[in-house]
Amino acid sequence: MHRKTILQAKEDLKQKKYSAVELTEAVYQRIDDVESKVQAYIHLTKKQALEQAREADRRLSAAEEAPLLGIPIALKDLICMQETRTTCASQILDQFISPYDATVVKRLKGAGAVIVGKTNMDEFAMGSSTESAWHHPSMNPWNLERVPGGSSGGSAAAVAANECIGALGSDTGGSIRQPANFSGVTGLKPTYGRVSRFGLIAFASSLDQIGPMTKTVADSALLMNVISGKDPLDSTSADVERPDFMKSLERSVSGLKMGIPKEYFTSGIDPEVERSVQEAIKTLESLGMEKVEVSLPHLEYAVATYYVIACAEASTNLSRYDGVKYGYRSEKNDNLLDMYMNTREEGFGEEVKRRIMLGTFVLSSGYYDAYYLKGQKVRTLIKQDFENAFQESDVIVAPNAPITAFKLKERVNDPLKMYLSDIYTISANLAGIPGMSVPCGISKSDGMPIGVQLMSKHFDEESLIAVGHRFQQATDHHLRQPPL
Repeated sequence: MHRKTILQAKEDLKQKKYSAVELTEAVYQRIDDVESKVQAYIHLTKKQALEQAREADRRLSAAEEAPLLGIPIALKDLICMQETRTTCASQILDQFISPYDATVVKRLKGAGAVIVGKTNMDEFAMGSSTESAWHHPSMNPWNLERVPGGSSGGSAAAVAANECIGALGSDTGGSIRQPANFSGVTGLKPTYGRVSRFGLIAFASSLDQIGPMTKTVADSALLMNVISGKDPLDSTSADVERPDFMKSLERSVSGLKMGIPKEYFTSGIDPEVERSVQEAIKTLESLGMEKVEVSLPHLEYAVATYYVIACAEASTNLSRYDGVKYGYRSEKNDNLLDMYMNTREEGFGEEVKRRIMLGTFVLSSGYYDAYYLKGQKVRTLIKQDFENAFQESDVIVAPNAPITAFKLKERVNDPLKMYLSDIYTISANLAGIPGMSVPCGISKSDGMPIGVQLMSKHFDEESLIAVGHRFQQATDHHLRQPPL
């Protein structure tokens, strides 16, 4: 049962092949079997989950209809759920109990989902490997000596290891797409504003976006139907019409133009990764898509621009963690200033402190114009590059990362090398456009998954879903299971 996709489990529950309680217990049995190796979760919510499953069975027996009725879903641990620990994988929030549900959680519960637990992540979503988590790192189910990616590495690992039927992650600079790529699952970053951020603990408010991490594109479409849409509690939530994303699965992709950005295929990309992505492009051509070359000339500035803007916003957002109202408080205090300083010194990990200091520096007097203001101007140029590219193409096709999943501890002491892991995903966040990672191969040299990245215009997730689904119908990469 734990290997089912959302759509398969939904159909089985409808036909009463098994109950929601049996499905939930099967997922927890799988967690018992493999979690000690994968470490995908920070904490489980088994008591609440079984109550939700029993309620789902009651509704199913009454022939009620709901999109996710009885389906076990995992949440990245920066999404608030009422009466549940929400830690951001940080000591500073380790015992924080959320007093309310995030909007996406309300929508999941309203759709009948069973919330299995909270998945591991890089601390405050700052990282590309899920190694900066305060509790423990997560391991890649394909090779336990390698990282699952980050910062949504726990969600990616849980889906890949069949420790849930689907999951939610968040993407600030690639944190859904890169771990989906490394872990061999499907990950969709929606357009900025498509999904409410109310109840998402912020890293960088102009970049963060919640999205689905699933076994198939079709499952992502179903989750998007549930979690997307305008939310009056989030002022950045876009007031745009929400389509039925499931209808996109029926669309033909014949005649669509796919833009191939030459800047993504340069020196530094692993030959296995390039070969798999080029084979994916050929498959899309065989489905009737037309290949055109496009250019994103400011891509080389994306990493620097991102780390200026994201760290500046993190510096501001994380200033609220001071030991006064909630969260961790240092006990080594002679006065108020000591309490502030010691709480933040002890409560935050090294990577978070590094980014707070970077952000405070670029916002400081005398440096604001030189760094932060200039970063915002370059961000506009990157956005314009995509707008120009989409005048010639419907979907941009590119790699997600220049390499496959690297080994644990390989980059943890080299921040610059770690930051470059996101070189191919960051630009979509700066532009605010949607992006998706779809499995497209396995490296012959190390046996690790490879994904192809699809990007489209603002609020055109439908094209991504149509192309990704047709690709999965034509290939079997997404069906492969890790040798766990």
